[in-house]
Amino acid sequence: MSRRATIRGCGMYVPERVLTNQDLEKMVDTSDEWITQRTGIKERRIAAKDETSSSMGTIAGTRAVESAGIDAGEVDLVIVGTATPDYMFPATACLIQDNLGIRGGAFDVEAGCTSFMYALSTASCLAASGAYRNILVVGTEVLSRIMDWTDRSTCVLFGDGAGAVVVTPSEEGTFDPTFVLGADGSGGSALFLPAGGSFQPASSETVNQGLHTIRMAGPEVFRFATRVVVDSTREVMSRLALGPEDIDLFIPHQANERIIDSALKRLSFPAERCFLNIDRYGNTSSASIPIALCEAEKAGRLRAGATLLMVGFGAGLTWAAGAMQWQLTPASVSRPRATDSRELTPA
Repeated sequence: MSRRATIRGCGMYVPERVLTNQDLEKMVDTSDEWITQRTGIKERRIAAKDETSSSMGTIAGTRAVESAGIDAGEVDLVIVGTATPDYMFPATACLIQDNLGIRGGAFDVEAGCTSFMYALSTASCLAASGAYRNILVVGTEVLSRIMDWTDRSTCVLFGDGAGAVVVTPSEEGTFDPTFVLGADGSGGSALFLPAGGSFQPASSETVNQGLHTIRMAGPEVFRFATRVVVDSTREVMSRLALGPEDIDLFIPHQANERIIDSALKRLSFPAERCFLNIDRYGNTSSASIPIALCEAEKAGRLRAGATLLMVGFGAGLTWAAGAMQWQLTPASVSRPRATDSRELTPA
């Protein structure tokens, strides 16, 4: 029985439609300069009417399975992290499982933008235990469906997309995957969706009041994020006796470039070891880290055996940091995978 787990394949999907800061200038009282200086975002992707978390996650999942050099029939568990499921039930994981023809188990994890990291931690433990051989982990979001497009403080931040990885047991590497998960429910009201659940079911009143869109206390979330990113990352490195010089690539949740810059300085991480794509996608919530993983791999930033450190944070309030070693199968190395939007759009 293996004591370790690794990522052996990745895939991503982003919608074709690009919404730029200049486009937003025509929708709300904002400017490209205001958005860029405060967030680092220049554009984001918006799902088409017929695109959902499950449809985007299916494409990303298919590409991850192909990248890992296995068939969908060899996947024995699907875990999906999402804050924007297609339905309250069935789980989005079940829809993706059916779309891919997978026969194993399937369930969703919901921890806001931290959902993918919670799901990845779960998958890593299950794979390392020997209970499952190939686990598909998907982060997928259509945040544009729950945005108040008149609120300039939130509508400029978010975008849609999906990313996926295949997690497998491994006898390779020099350390066990290590994760730190945290939550502070007392901060739940800082970032939440007021209506649509059992506490405040959908009604004409909740719709008329716009209670089905994101509410965020920006300054409070910013202070929370700058703290937990650093603290949780340090805890993971301490558990593994790693220093900044031992981290080959740092992939933070792509929420705000100022949060990331602050973390890099406090952690003494060189900027060149951090992967950023927030300028092109904005905050895609649980999809942001797996999308960044795929783009980093395509850009040649991840070699076999590389030490990867990831950290996420989000609604709950929740956070998670984790370190793993990256492995690629020969199939994933030899198969080119474009990430251009024209090639990522289903026919």
